[in-house]
Amino acid sequence: MLEMNAAFFAVAVPAVLFAGISKGGFGSGAAFASATILALVLEPGVALGIMLPLLMVVDVTTLRPYWKKWSAYDAGVLILGAMPGVALGAALYKVADADVFRLLIGGISLGFVAWQIAVKAGLVRGAKAPMGRVPGLVAGTVAGFTSFVSHAGGPPAAVYLLSRKLQKTQFQATTVLIFWAINIAKAVPYAVLGIFTAETLLADLILAPVAVLGAWLGVKAHHMVPERVFFAITYVALVLTGTKLIWDGLT
Repeated sequence: MLEMNAAFFAVAVPAVLFAGISKGGFGSGAAFASATILALVLEPGVALGIMLPLLMVVDVTTLRPYWKKWSAYDAGVLILGAMPGVALGAALYKVADADVFRLLIGGISLGFVAWQIAVKAGLVRGAKAPMGRVPGLVAGTVAGFTSFVSHAGGPPAAVYLLSRKLQKTQFQATTVLIFWAINIAKAVPYAVLGIFTAETLLADLILAPVAVLGAWLGVKAHHMVPERVFFAITYVALVLTGTKLIWDGLT
């Protein structure tokens, strides 16, 4: 049961605002932190159900400023690969309990931070040559699965897109298009599995203006705020929330 009280909105409003800023200005990689934060105070399924429509609102809001600035080929490869990943996520949701999803969301959060630190430290190097179609389809499948279970499809998609050497705005526009399509694909199984409820949809109606504001701020911040500052804050939040979710899932 979702109780929309002051405590809920104290967590939900900053989380949704952050998701909008992240997707609107810094790719989709860190937007899933919003679902991680919400999962601290809600059942994981409820947190995922609340965030998906709001992420779709952000997708629609950010499509216009990045319209046709994307790489259609790269977006198509990842979207095609994502479809079986979404199906796999839906199959897991049918048989797994809430603690499994706490562990998955927490593990993905910590894994994301560990990967970024390893890249910055030079322990992991990006592909020297652009990845081809098959690796792109594999990356898309992983993105579809992680997107379904935690809204964290950005990192695997970014691995492929970064190898393609896209310009900053083209990279951002491509991620907007990819996750607009993936989120639409997720909406059908979310509805069938009962992840959406009357309570989550009511919360979405109330929080939709916050999502739009976050997307607008993100588009502005894309040209003004250093990525290093934004992601430093994100990494700290993900480590804290991810660790807490893993602890909750195990205990």
